[in-house]
Order: sequence, then structure tokens, then C-alpha cells
Amino acid sequence: MELQLPTYIISEGGFNNMVHHDVYQCILSFLIACFLSIISIPIIINLSNLLHLTAKPGFRSSHQTETPTLGGIAIFASTLIAYFLWPHSENIVDSNLISLSMTGVIILFFLGLKDDILALDSTKKLLVQICASLILVAMGNFKVDNFYGIFGIHQIPYYVSIPLTVFIFIAIINAINLIDGIDGLAGGISLIAGVGFGIWFILNDHFSFGCLAFAMSGSLLGFLRFNFSKTSKIFMGDTGSLIIGYLLSIFAVEFLSLNVGYKNDATAYFNAPIIVMVLLIVPIFDTLRVFIVRIVKGGSPFIADRNHMHHILIDSGLNHFWASFTLWMVTILNTVLFFAFHGDISNTASLYIYIGMFVAYMVLAYYLKKRSVEIKARKNIIKPTTFESKEVTSGKKLFKDL
Repeated sequence: MELQLPTYIISEGGFNNMVHHDVYQCILSFLIACFLSIISIPIIINLSNLLHLTAKPGFRSSHQTETPTLGGIAIFASTLIAYFLWPHSENIVDSNLISLSMTGVIILFFLGLKDDILALDSTKKLLVQICASLILVAMGNFKVDNFYGIFGIHQIPYYVSIPLTVFIFIAIINAINLIDGIDGLAGGISLIAGVGFGIWFILNDHFSFGCLAFAMSGSLLGFLRFNFSKTSKIFMGDTGSLIIGYLLSIFAVEFLSLNVGYKNDATAYFNAPIIVMVLLIVPIFDTLRVFIVRIVKGGSPFIADRNHMHHILIDSGLNHFWASFTLWMVTILNTVLFFAFHGDISNTASLYIYIGMFVAYMVLAYYLKKRSVEIKARKNIIKPTTFESKEVTSGKKLFKDL
């Protein structure tokens, strides 16, 4: 794909040529979404404060004051406006899939909005997520139907691909929702993944998906400016995390679907599933770990606690920025290392390496958790012998989440 220089575009016809060029449309969507997010969030903050739509600090909270939680409204609006500024008619299949996916985005937007205001039961949230996913999977024939040779499996039967794809949607949506516990983490990880998917879509001429990925990423960049603010702080809430998780699910499934032709296409990746898992390594590892820890302790995997890695980093003495930055770098470093060293390793071998990394992550998290308990004990904040029991008991009484 040939990328024209800005000077060349200007000489050929000025600004009109630039905005009608697909690559520049994606870049402009990123910038416009970022701008719209920045100018709309102060309005949302003021309205949230006037209507008392704020999150109050709790035992799991890493903030000390009531904070508006409706940042997802700005992310939603900025992403859609920046995407729909341009016609997306060159690739009809991609355009139709994204149009259909907007139904699910809108459903999850209202689900998240209601949950941020009234707090919904986790079972109801799960059912709505499944319905939103099935709209695209069933009506758009949008599914993962190839295992890329993992454990010797390639083509997947239709009756397996449908539930597998829905599971991928639900897993990614809730993984993003679960890591949204400190400033900048969910937004930063999603921004990195969105840019990663967007670049691949652009390089392979899938500009509709590339434009949507860049629009989402731009809105997140604008949101992060306020998420880290000390005077104008706002959270994305479930409104933001659900639609971001849904969009990342769409990008992941489309990426897997398009790369199935790796045998005959020099631009495709035979290890597409591993690339998706590496880009989303932080939410995947964190979600698996907290579920395992909760089950081992005899509790429900859906009862919230302070066992997430971001909570452990905060309890170990890092502030929000450095805890989030550490996990951003985990994503970036693992992605760079993967592309540098994966070579011709089979997907099955790559999966075993990935599992080994997860085991190492579990061990590291255990020792960091133990250290954070000792740090708090030295500060006379808690008693080491009662910390875990108090934490779990409080969680069971106060919170349920997915």
C-alpha cells in the first residue's frame, strides 16, 4: 500500500484530496475523536456533579473523593462521530459489519449507563452482553471458525464457532471491565490495543475497521487527560468499559477472521490468535488470576475484591500513573518481544510459552501481594493475619461484578 506525503497530496488538489484519502481519514478520526472527548468531558463532569452521579469511595476504591463516572458517554459519542464523518463504502462487507455492530454498541451503552446510575445485577448484565454479541455473530455471520493449528485443529464446525465467538466477546468485554480499577489502566491498555489493531487494518486495506479503531483510540486519549486529572477527574464507568470491550472484541474477531488466509496471503499472520492474546495480555492474565484465586479460596469468581494486579501495585506503594504505566509497558514490551522472536514457532508451542508466562505472572503476583500486606502491616494499617479474611468478607457483603 502506497502512503502519499502530505505535500504531494496538497499539490494534487489541496485539502479535499487529503480528507478523502483513507489513511488520512483514519488519522483525522483519531484527532477529531480526541478533540471531541476533551471538549465534552468537562460538560459531563459538571452535569454529573449537579445530579450527584458520582462514585463514592469504598473498600476496593483507589480514590479518596466522590468522582463522576460517566466518562463513557464522551467515549461513545466521540468515537461514533469521528467514525461516521466519512463514507465507508469501498469495502461493503466491512461497512455492513460495522453498521450491524453499532446495534450492539448502543445496547451496551445504555446497559452501562443504567448500571453506572442504578447498579444492575451481574446476571442481567451478562445476558444483555450475550444478546449484543449474538446480534453480530448470528446476523452478521461474524465468527471465529479456525483454530490456526493449535493442538492440530484448523477448521472449526459451525456449531462450535458460534458459542466460541460469543465466549470471546464476553471474555474480552468483562476483562476490560475488571481492569478498570485505577486511573488510566483500562483506557491505556485499550488505547494500545486499538492502535495495534488499527495499524494492521490500515496496512491491509480494511479502512472501515481501521478508522473505527483509531476513532476509539483517539477518544480514549482525550479521556485519559481527565482520568489522570487531580481537579477534573472522571471515570469511564461501565458505560465506557463495556463499549470499549465490545469494540476490542470486534477488532479481535475480525483480525482472526481476516488472517485465516495466511497460507495464501503474504500480509497475513499464521499466529494471529497469539497476537491477540499478547495485545490483551494484561486483562487476560488479570482476569484469569483473580478468578482462580477466588475459586481456590472457596468464593464465587464474581465477588469483587482487591486481588487485581493494579490493586497490588497500588498497595505496594505505586501511585495510579506508575501502576498503570507499568502495565502499559508489560503490554508494549511483550508485543515487541513477540514480533522480534516468534520466528516460525508453531501456535501450539506459542500457547505453551504463553501459559508458562501466566504461571510466572501468578508467582510474581503472589509475592507482590505478600509484600503489599507486609507494607501495610508495618504502617499499622492492617493486621497481616486478618487482612485477607476481612477483604473477602467485605467484598461478599458489598459488591458483585463481572
